[in-house]
Amino acid sequence: MRSAILGGILLVLGLVAVAVGILPLAEAAAVADRVWPILLFVVAITVVTELAAEAGLFGLVAERTASWGRGRGWLLWLLVLALSVLSTVFLSLDTTAVLLTPVVVLLARHVGLSPLPFALTSVWMANTASLLLPVSNLTNLLAEHELNGLGPAGFAALMAVPAAIAVVVPALALFLIYRRDLLVRYELAEKEVREDRVLLWASGIVVVLVIPLLVSGLPVWLPAVAAAVVLGGFFLVRRPSVLRFSLLPWQLLLLAAGLFLVVEAGHALGLATVLAAVSGDGEGPVELLRLAGTGAVGANLVNNLPAYLALEPVAGSPLRIAALLIGVNVGPLITPWASLATLLWHERLKALGVEISWRRYALLGLVVAPVTVAAATVGLTLVHP
Repeated sequence: MRSAILGGILLVLGLVAVAVGILPLAEAAAVADRVWPILLFVVAITVVTELAAEAGLFGLVAERTASWGRGRGWLLWLLVLALSVLSTVFLSLDTTAVLLTPVVVLLARHVGLSPLPFALTSVWMANTASLLLPVSNLTNLLAEHELNGLGPAGFAALMAVPAAIAVVVPALALFLIYRRDLLVRYELAEKEVREDRVLLWASGIVVVLVIPLLVSGLPVWLPAVAAAVVLGGFFLVRRPSVLRFSLLPWQLLLLAAGLFLVVEAGHALGLATVLAAVSGDGEGPVELLRLAGTGAVGANLVNNLPAYLALEPVAGSPLRIAALLIGVNVGPLITPWASLATLLWHERLKALGVEISWRRYALLGLVVAPVTVAAATVGLTLVHP
């Protein structure tokens, strides 16, 4: 609800900026034309993943993961790590934060392990693993507009090395921090009985089919909407009570719309000039580190979405946009509001009764985030000198 209130305030401020002439109507319309496909994708893929979770697909994945772990805590954690990375890369960071977090927490509890390393893995990977594809993060979809039709394959080629580094560094940190909790053995829990195998199979088939379509070069909202309609049709026939308004991420949409308008109004007032002085220019290693660092600081101060939007005009080239994405995607590991995914993750943890100290979260992030951002940016400069 806090996200909805903040989004409403920002949206009103943005509309006031349009009404008084600070933000010309034509520029506001241009922003709307740019972002509606992205927001439609967010709505559709959220519906798909929520319905798949209702059908028990993610619970089934968790059960199989537990069996593949062979009673070894470290192996189970590695499998959860891989699952978090794949979920983030192909279904977006919000899917990992919202839907995979309850799965891995319940999985850890069922086998008698501490849920904290698994919960932190899901939220850290939701952020740091979101560099590889346009669909992985809302910021990537925004950046795709500036990359002159690079496409999913070109985007992945640009970001592959930084993306790998951004997964490996925090994963190593997590293992070192929680090694005593992970170097243990566990017993397999009883399997859950699922009532509707038709919905389970339909969900599995839809998810398997939609993933390659999201990276096929089609506008991502098309396969996402098609998948939501097909899966929604199955639920309409078999479990219509599940199709409720709360499936739609309306709070996130309200917040995103407000952020878009306010940041665009800030650009009209000269925000880009100020940020250009802070983030510098050029494509040398030092300049790219400066831009990535500015993006990371901005994300932790306000949120990664407005940080990206504010800094995008001063990026100016594919390489600098890549560095900016490293900062705003990998950097949000310190403050709870640094990304929407982190806020959504924390809400799920509270609902599950998992306590986490924000002080400890911030201290861990202060150590890991700067190192990961710097290492990923250096990797970018080495591959694309």
